[in-house]
Amino acid sequence: QVQLVDSGGGLVQAGGSLRLSCVPVGHTFSSDARGWFRQAPGKEREFVAAISWSSRDTYYADSVKGRFTISRDNAKNTVYLQMNSLKPEDTAVYYCATSPRGSFAGTDYALEYEYDYWGQGTQVTVSS
Repeated sequence: QVQLVDSGGGLVQAGGSLRLSCVPVGHTFSSDARGWFRQAPGKEREFVAAISWSSRDTYYADSVKGRFTISRDNAKNTVYLQMNSLKPEDTAVYYCATSPRGSFAGTDYALEYEYDYWGQGTQVTVSS
């Protein structure tokens, strides 16, 4: 069974940084795109960032542009989310997900149904 393990969350002060990682267990994807979503308490899950298989295309929610960077190391089958200048409103559970598409059309990268496997989530808490 394919599992995605996302990790790297924690408690950080506003202005600080964290790096999340996402790696599959039990499977090596050969051409997937991958994304990060987050869900804050009492809110719906929302798109954060996505990256194509080749890393040529990256996508970001407006709220994180300029602060977050998504990257991947296909040799390690791992995707990262570097989060800088964190704000209290970034507090949420962050989920990694993988899509069988190598890349996305239009704004499909932000649609949850485009992803077929999800991580268990990692908590990010930003204190003011």
